[in-house]
Amino acid sequence: MNIKTNNPDKNEIAIAALYHVMDPEIDLNIVDLGLVYETDFKEDSDDIIVIMTLTTRFCPMGESIVEAATQAVQQPFPDNNIQIMLTFQPPWDQSMISEAGNLFLSS
Repeated sequence: MNIKTNNPDKNEIAIAALYHVMDPEIDLNIVDLGLVYETDFKEDSDDIIVIMTLTTRFCPMGESIVEAATQAVQQPFPDNNIQIMLTFQPPWDQSMISEAGNLFLSS
């Protein structure tokens, strides 16, 4: 897992929260699925930006996954403004699934 960040300590907290967000169709968390690309903690504001993707551009559960991700990051950072930004570059593929995710899916 190679999540880009400008604050490794806060990133660890945010990612721990995002482990609780599940893709309901696959029943695997969005971190192990490789959907989270970057966390950006703005020093000049209270904004936290999470850049992530979905397994497909037309994911029927996309809106609920984004909402769950927002709520998950808001819990450890209650005074911050959480923004989830979707990107499809690079497009997601199965090679992005973590080793733990692959073990889960193969069991």
